[in-house]
Amino acid sequence: VIGERAANNRGYALLAENKTNEAIAVFRLNAYLYPESANAYDSFAESYMVAGNTALAIENYEKSLALDPNNKNAVEKLRQLRDAEK
Repeated sequence: VIGERAANNRGYALLAENKTNEAIAVFRLNAYLYPESANAYDSFAESYMVAGNTALAIENYEKSLALDPNNKNAVEKLRQLRDAEK
């Protein structure tokens, strides 16, 4: 089993290569393997945000925030995404 940090790093490397769908798959697996990780959901949300899927980005940022109420990045991204929906 791949470690959480290694999977996260791989997902961001794929995003940097504009391989968004592949990154989403890696982040999905990471969130599945580490369901208590706020960081896994935060990264999963970011990949959906990059892909332009606002609804799933919001859903995963909310999961991240539920796991870590101090996640300032999730709070800020949720604000941005919700403002963009208006």
